[in-house]
Amino acid sequence: MNMKSMIAGVACAVSLCSGMTQEAEGENGVKVQKVMYPNREVMVVANIYTPAEFDAAKKYPAVVVGHPAGGVKEQVAGLYAQKLAEQGFVTIAFDASYQGESGGLPRGLEDPAVRVEDFRCTVDYLCTLPYIDQERIGAMGICGGGGFAVAAAITEHRIKAVAGVSAVDLGRLRREGLGGSLTPQIQQRLTAAAKQRTVEANGGEVQYANYVPNSLDDIPAGAPTMYREGYEYYRTKLAMHPRSTNKYTLTSLDKLMAFDAFKHIELLAPRPLLMIAGSEAESLYFSQDAIDQAKGEKELYVIPGASHMGLYYKPEYVKLVGEKLTEFFKANLSK
Repeated sequence: MNMKSMIAGVACAVSLCSGMTQEAEGENGVKVQKVMYPNREVMVVANIYTPAEFDAAKKYPAVVVGHPAGGVKEQVAGLYAQKLAEQGFVTIAFDASYQGESGGLPRGLEDPAVRVEDFRCTVDYLCTLPYIDQERIGAMGICGGGGFAVAAAITEHRIKAVAGVSAVDLGRLRREGLGGSLTPQIQQRLTAAAKQRTVEANGGEVQYANYVPNSLDDIPAGAPTMYREGYEYYRTKLAMHPRSTNKYTLTSLDKLMAFDAFKHIELLAPRPLLMIAGSEAESLYFSQDAIDQAKGEKELYVIPGASHMGLYYKPEYVKLVGEKLTEFFKANLSK
């Protein structure tokens, strides 16, 4: 990235934050504060949630929360950050580099190496805060964020416990499609990404792909339920957010397709792994594969009747997920 782009990317994060309240009152006495910290040349923007009756003179366990691919910190990541803060944790939900309020150009870049580094840099930031117990830091993520959380924890020993909610290995998903539906198109899609790099190298416009359908008309007959759910969650009033643009750069594909979220997951042991998924989720096999490959303490917690995105917002499932996450992190981030 050249200096002009670097400055523009940082300015993007700063300008998006300007004029916003830096501390706000959440639910049940939880306070939310907006913070910024670097991931190399990119400024990451995050919300820190502190529990009711927070005392800065004390030491607290902390949990880093990563959002889904295409999401932002104000959606399901913020929901679970709030739930865990209500249970006494300090939590931090961040926008991935190049996305949401965070800086970086081009906007919408989905680079798994940077996404994993976002988790590390968030842990770096937590370790500068005097009220965080550095020996009691956990991480979790939802959907693609769950895969990135696990990938970070595999070699990041400051993360003492890691959980995924409706977790997805975004590299495998981009290679194969859901359930292998796009496997025959791998080479064709990589060729398209390569050609687009040439276009952009010569000053052409950035080309984007959608995470989920933009309208009901874009959902093909027989498409997996997850795609309809994605439209309903991200593109309607259910959870639509102006910074969740539903776009990633086409040139992200050459990086994503070489990524394996669970590679070397055996190195996670003896630190514990929790994967939470719905019994009706078409993405359940990602969580199962992670558990099958992991060593040491591990658990697959399947919620009967729940779909992939049911765990994002449906009260009966959110309650169960919140309770399980609380149990897991309290057990594994204890003194």
